[in-house]
Amino acid sequence: MIKQIGVILLLSVTVFAACRSPDTRSPEEVVGARPPASPEPTPASPEERARVHTELAASYLQIRRMGVALTEVQEALKADSDYVPAHNVSGLIYMQLGEDKKAEASFQRALRLDPKDSDANNSYGLFLCERKRGEEGIKHFMTALKNPLYATPQDSFVNAGVCSRRMGDDVAAQKYFEQALAVQRNDPRALINLAQLYFDHKQYYLAKERLDKFMQQNKNPDPGALWLGARVENKIGDEAALMSYGAQLKDKFPDSREAHLYSQGQFE
Repeated sequence: MIKQIGVILLLSVTVFAACRSPDTRSPEEVVGARPPASPEPTPASPEERARVHTELAASYLQIRRMGVALTEVQEALKADSDYVPAHNVSGLIYMQLGEDKKAEASFQRALRLDPKDSDANNSYGLFLCERKRGEEGIKHFMTALKNPLYATPQDSFVNAGVCSRRMGDDVAAQKYFEQALAVQRNDPRALINLAQLYFDHKQYYLAKERLDKFMQQNKNPDPGALWLGARVENKIGDEAALMSYGAQLKDKFPDSREAHLYSQGQFE
């Protein structure tokens, strides 16, 4: 899972002077005078241009306009080749494009420039976990969490939990998901992952508790979440709740694999 990147779209990279000194001339001096020349625009700094292009790249990445995203991040690095967020976003773009060597090179460049950067550590950790290099990945998540200024530590906790599950360590995974909830109460990613973990360990009432909280936070659940809900209620024996999940699957996702499984009663 790729971390959510906050994006602010800025319409201009040029800052214009907005004010002039008060005009102290008398009315007689002003009559017939030529209008003052417009102030010259103040060029944006290289770092400012890099920031704007990086934010644009991130926004295009979110909507999967990969070509435009790549162009924007390249412009960012032309403006400032040492701008760490640009290297991080570059890595995420190449990661989505399946160009692993370029992605890893981008993440490593970001971390050479700033080894403590939380976003870059989190992104690189995600990359490593998805490439079955989980132990390396979790180390980067933990490095991200050491930064007291990290704005979204819940992201690294959730990613560490998912990574631990892939490695077969559900004890660690549960701990990380619970830590994510301690930071961000009712984080939907932590809730749905815990619900799945509890279900897999036959702790159906705990799974239901987490899933109910997830549903309260997410009014448009995907087929996987609805199917998990149906399976949980089937195990508990709540027929009304089971039928509710089934109705949502058939109504919202009639062609989904989950809807077909529900219709066939294949809950195992």
